[in-house]
Amino acid sequence: MLKLIRWTMPFALTGIVTLTATAQDQPPTPPAEIKPPQVRTADTTIKKIMEDLQKVSDSDKQNAKAIEQLSLGRELDNITKYDLIKNNLIQASETYYLLNKKIIDLKSRTTTSNLDVFITSLNNPESKELGFSLSDRVVELVEKIILKGKSDKNERNTKLVESTKSIINSPIFKSFTSLTPPLAIASSVMNFLHSVSQSNKAINHKLLQEFEKELNKYVIYYTALNDANQKFEFGLNFNKDQLSLLQDNMYDHLAFTSQVLKMPLPNRGNKTIAESLNEYFIDFRKDKVVDFFAKMEAQYTKGGKINYEGLLRDNPNLKEANNQLEDLVLQTKRFENLYNEYFSLLDSYYTKVNHSLRLAQDNALADRAIVEAKQNEFRGLKNEAVQEIQASINMRELTLNVDKIKYRYRIF
Repeated sequence: MLKLIRWTMPFALTGIVTLTATAQDQPPTPPAEIKPPQVRTADTTIKKIMEDLQKVSDSDKQNAKAIEQLSLGRELDNITKYDLIKNNLIQASETYYLLNKKIIDLKSRTTTSNLDVFITSLNNPESKELGFSLSDRVVELVEKIILKGKSDKNERNTKLVESTKSIINSPIFKSFTSLTPPLAIASSVMNFLHSVSQSNKAINHKLLQEFEKELNKYVIYYTALNDANQKFEFGLNFNKDQLSLLQDNMYDHLAFTSQVLKMPLPNRGNKTIAESLNEYFIDFRKDKVVDFFAKMEAQYTKGGKINYEGLLRDNPNLKEANNQLEDLVLQTKRFENLYNEYFSLLDSYYTKVNHSLRLAQDNALADRAIVEAKQNEFRGLKNEAVQEIQASINMRELTLNVDKIKYRYRIF
């Protein structure tokens, strides 16, 4: 039978411990050591609160620093944007001026006066630049071939020579401004002789063929010279048309930019685009654009500090004007292409004129020494024309200015 044993612990603990003994009254097992419970005092609680407060304070400082850095970064970004816009538009104002000036200069170009005189003299039927005069040679061929050296034997022959001279000296041919007078003279004389042959049996078909064969040697030379001139003139006209189109595009582009800079283009009225732009660029210059930005900065300055964010927010078109500058740069590249095309035209013209001179030599119209002298003279005049145009237009001036525009950086 079990026997319950009860005792009271001798130390200051509350509670009752119940033990079970066997019938043989074995001694009870001593109780396990009991650790006293953790007691949170006022000091530890305060310490924990202080640690938490410190963490909050540190977090607030980090957040404040991050916010400060973001604000500073945003301000720096606005300054960078504004400086980029300002520099680009100031440089663009100079680019507009230079591009317009150089377009007008290139449009006015044909060749130099010396080169024009040279070509005109080669084509003049009265000229003896190659050692012969077409007018004299045609009369000589009529006398030698058609009249068989008997131009003064009778009145009919004399009248035939006088009529030929009359055709050559016709005021109609002298009024031509292109390279067609020699060709027109040759055609008119042949038509005249064919007409005379109808009533003059001495002028037979064989004589006409022989005359035409000799005359065609001159026709070949003048046709080649005429072809060179026509193709050069056609190329120049096309080049001028492209320059006019480029100037129109520049005008349209400038219209928006000038509006943004508070210097709008005036009404053109009946003026040409060249007249309008030349007058406009008297006032729209680089220094005026510098003044525009200086006044804007003063307007947005408070306490000695410029409010860049407000400036950009209130003037959004500044960003758009900056972003459109890539188109202006592309227009300068287009002008450069047209500028180079002009010299390609001049090179082609030089080649074709030299070809016509070689034809004159090959057909025994002119001596080799004379032809080579003329070719050397033409080369010198052509090089002189190139140097004169390059110095006048000065592409490097435009290129250096365009390089200052950082148009690849778009701003949003």
